[in-house]
Order: sequence, then structure tokens, then C-alpha cells
Amino acid sequence: MTLIYALLIFCLLIFFHELGHFTLAKLCGVKVNEFALGMGPAVLKKQKGETLYSLRAFPIGGFCAMEGEDEDSEDERAFNKKAAWQKALIVVAGAAMNLLVAIVIMSAISFYVGTSTTTIDTVQDGLPAQAAGIESGDTIIAINGITVSEWRDVYTFISESDGETIRITLTDADGSERTVATETVADADGRRIIGITPTTERHLISSVKTGVQNTWALGASMLDVLKGLFTGGVSASELSGPVGIVAVVNDTASRGFIYIAYLTALISLNLAIMNMLPFPALDGGRFVFIIIRAVTGKAITDEIEGKVHFAGILVLLALMLYVTWNDIVKFILPIFS
Repeated sequence: MTLIYALLIFCLLIFFHELGHFTLAKLCGVKVNEFALGMGPAVLKKQKGETLYSLRAFPIGGFCAMEGEDEDSEDERAFNKKAAWQKALIVVAGAAMNLLVAIVIMSAISFYVGTSTTTIDTVQDGLPAQAAGIESGDTIIAINGITVSEWRDVYTFISESDGETIRITLTDADGSERTVATETVADADGRRIIGITPTTERHLISSVKTGVQNTWALGASMLDVLKGLFTGGVSASELSGPVGIVAVVNDTASRGFIYIAYLTALISLNLAIMNMLPFPALDGGRFVFIIIRAVTGKAITDEIEGKVHFAGILVLLALMLYVTWNDIVKFILPIFS
């Protein structure tokens, strides 16, 4: 099941990535010779119009083969004949699709779990909230005189209280307002709490908003890790490739579908960010070349750009071998030791 989950995740995300390139290529009038899911020999294939659609033997990878993408073509509908802005849109479309997939999944998770409100669901026995007279159905509108509009604000105020007494302004079911004073206590994890849990509600718009916010926060964390790789704050040995992802899928699958969905969103966002790095052979590298060639004209030929991307592929393959070996050392060899 771990392998099945991993393959499904890989195939799903690669399919949407290549679909992004394919869709923008078609919209920009570029001739697409083949749209393939998987690598290796074709298992199933169907010619429809000018494009061959194929399913290949090894379910890792895929491609959208455009006319004139990696060679100089005289076809008027070739990629190399299009305007710089059209080529740029096509190149970034794959990463944009992965970003969109991540947002959709994070929004779906938010909708499924529900959004916490500032209305109290339960008050735990023997904890400060009960002693202060806080009841189920009360709505928190302010803490220490500062208005709160979402549960995250409530959580932050309480957890950062550091033990001092806080004043909570509430309204009950009838709309009557009152203010109570309560202390906080530390839970088993050391967080300050008062013993309340929020009600949850499901709204599509708020779920999408939360999905975007969570995706943004996750992306910022990934960029911090990338920054750490270049500044020395993060070791390259901490990187993981396909073997590491399979190991994480194995650990995540036992926790339930939500965790699998979250992992899928994380990997999709990772693909979007990594693909847009300005490195040869990656979409980001191709984007940089499009900008440079638009400014310099014919100073850089297709042949020169192709050689640079080929060198980039060799470096990426070396990095993949390094990361895969690290994964084997971390996840596979301990099983046999």
C-alpha cells in the first residue's frame, strides 16, 4: 500500500505539472507532439490530432514534448517561434499548476476539518475557564481589551500569557456582554491553557482563505530551508528524494487520509518551488534564459542554451544520486542492521 500511495502521489502531481505546460502550450498555439505520463516504453498510446497521448511503463515522470522546445524548428507553431511572453507563460505553467493543486488540497483539508470560531464548544472540568464562569456557547470578543476575530488570536493570547491573569470579554447566547478574569495553566506540552475548545464551522470561502494562508506559510518555511542550504544553516544530508518520500508516505499512511492529503500538498508545493529555481534544466532556469534572450537577442543560440541545460541535467542527476544514497543510509540500511 505504501508503494501504491507513493506512486499515486507521484503520478498525480507529475500529471498536473505537465498538464499545466500542455494547457498553456495549446492556448498559445504551440504544436505539442506528445503528452506522456510515465517514462520508458509506451504501454498505451492514442493519436488525437497532432498530439500523441501515451501512458508509459514506469509510473515516475512524464513529459509534454513541444515542437521546437529543445531544437531549432522552422514550424511556425514551434515553441522557439513564439514570443518571449508566451514561452514564459508555458514554462511557469507547470509550477503554477502544482501551486494551485497545493492550495486546492489545503483548502479541502480546511473545509473537511472545519474552521475554528471564537465561540466556545466545551469547558473542561477543574481548569481556570470553569472557575472563571466561562460557559459553552459563550463567544470571546476581546482579551485584555484587544479585539479578537478568529480562534488563532485567542490561542496566541492564552499561550503567550506566561501565567499572568488575563481578562476575557465574552457575549452569551442572548448577546449579553461580560468580562471575566482567569489565570492560565500549563498543559503536558508546556502550553498555557485555560481549558476551552472552540466550535467549528464549514464555509467554502473561509476554507479557501485558510488554504491559501497555510500554503503561503508552508512555502515560506520551504524557502527558509533553501536559504539555510546556501548559508550553511541546513545540511545537504537532510535532503530527501524518492526513497525518503516513500518512507514518509509509509509513516503517514498509518495516520489516516488527511495526513496523506497534507503530504501530497506539501510535495506539490515543493515541486512548484524547486522547479522554479533559476538553475539550468529546471523550469526556472529556462525562464531565466527566456528573459536573457529576449534582452540580448541572438547573442545566445539554441545550441548554447541546450548545452547549458544538458550540463544542468548532469548536475541534477549527481545530486539525485547523492540524495538517494543518503535516503538509503537513513531509511533502508537501519532495517538490516
